[in-house]
Amino acid sequence: MTFDWFRRRYANKAEDGSTVESEPVSSDAEATAEPVVAETTAEAEPAVADDYLNWAKAAYQNIQKRQQAEAPPAEVVASPEATIAAEPAIDPEATSDADATIADSATIPDEPVAETIVAIEPVVDQPLEPETSAPLPFWAQSEADRQERLERLKQSAIVEPEPAIAPVSTVTAPVEPLLDETVLDEGFLWSSEILAAQGRRPDQISLEEITWLKRLRQGLDKTRRSLINQLRSIVGQGPLNEDAVIEIESVLLQADVGVAATDAIIAALQSKLRQDVLPPDAAITYLKQILREMLDTPLENAKTRFFAPEDDVLNIWLITGVNGAGKTTTIGKLAHIAQKSGYKCLIAAADTFRAAAVEQVKVWGSRSGVEVIANPGQNTDPAAVVFDAIAAAQSRGTDLLLVDTAGRLQNKKNLMDELSKIRRIIDKKSANAVVESLLVLDATLGQNGLRQAEVFAEAAQLSGVILTKLDGTAKGGIALAIVQQLGLPIRFIGAGEGIEDLRPFSSYEFVEALLNG
Repeated sequence: MTFDWFRRRYANKAEDGSTVESEPVSSDAEATAEPVVAETTAEAEPAVADDYLNWAKAAYQNIQKRQQAEAPPAEVVASPEATIAAEPAIDPEATSDADATIADSATIPDEPVAETIVAIEPVVDQPLEPETSAPLPFWAQSEADRQERLERLKQSAIVEPEPAIAPVSTVTAPVEPLLDETVLDEGFLWSSEILAAQGRRPDQISLEEITWLKRLRQGLDKTRRSLINQLRSIVGQGPLNEDAVIEIESVLLQADVGVAATDAIIAALQSKLRQDVLPPDAAITYLKQILREMLDTPLENAKTRFFAPEDDVLNIWLITGVNGAGKTTTIGKLAHIAQKSGYKCLIAAADTFRAAAVEQVKVWGSRSGVEVIANPGQNTDPAAVVFDAIAAAQSRGTDLLLVDTAGRLQNKKNLMDELSKIRRIIDKKSANAVVESLLVLDATLGQNGLRQAEVFAEAAQLSGVILTKLDGTAKGGIALAIVQQLGLPIRFIGAGEGIEDLRPFSSYEFVEALLNG
């Protein structure tokens, strides 16, 4: 069973290559699958908290069952002691005196060296006495004392049959962890609440989703601390008024939300204030709603809000951006997501101008288990690489072709024209392909990245944005500025340097991680 990260569901691939949605994993706690929508009354809070806790426990149980079901069967290997135990037992009464002596000496655990000495010493009728009265060396005297102690222990030892050794297996049965606070920590509970609020069932959740949400919240920690603390101090003074709205405007601008997006948010707040008086908690809730609607605006006319490769057709994603934005790294992470989600993927190394760019994308392709199509020559034509990659993808039945284009500044006209040439090659070579052009933006650039996006949108016919390095900035509000000023949807976000630190964008999860203190 494969978890499709693009569509956020478990699915299997049929024999013809089509995607088949899997049946949900059964749960003993399906009664808790429907979360209770949070109410504003204080009386409802304990019930809601209990319901989310039960939902989190049910989700954990399903994750655990799925892991146990998918675990490969382990071979039971008997230990050497088990072979010894399987040998026939020896009757102690039938043993000879010499055997009994050896068995007796084996019961002395303190002096293993002495046992060896006893075994090799010759047997004599009487102990030898020294002919002279010269004193023994200290090492000989010590050895004689040890032999004397050994003889006394042998005389007082009790002969007992050696107990049989029970076979010991190297495979132990899995121990189910307890569902307590050590497992269901605060991050797990918060992630479960976010997923439950989106209408997900406990049997539809993967452990990777829980881990990603915790990582996203941690990555937005810098932005959240500078934003939510100030917002709560403003709304905590009482119902919102015009002065409070002006303070909120200042806070949003500091988070790099942008003038246009800030004006739209303030206008919506002022319109709401003319109708109702907003208590502090209601003000934060309404602000979240405004931000979600703004982020989802570019998707209003879309058939689906999931951004995923289409079935039964070649999908070509052009990845563009300036050098240093994390473009090549993002391609490697996208390939990893596609591979884990069950899609056949190829990478075209068309960034032929930057030194070692092809080698870098090959390293990421190796990490993701995805083949890279590259030209062995230097400073080759990027369009020629794309041409060869499309031919390879068509012959191999590839679902997704990721094209690493050359990094460039927005004022380099010759390089920008190269993007247009690549688009013409794609239209000519694969007219039926679904083409997406995604711009990788560094979130730490803030408003400086908007000018880049505007120029790239003209040359590359952008259809979306990938926002990276959110964990290294306190200006995560740039996501709102991009959507408001460019009208482009955010498709993926990155909150770390690891291969698992890039995931499809969800406006609900982003806003909750941004404003849920």
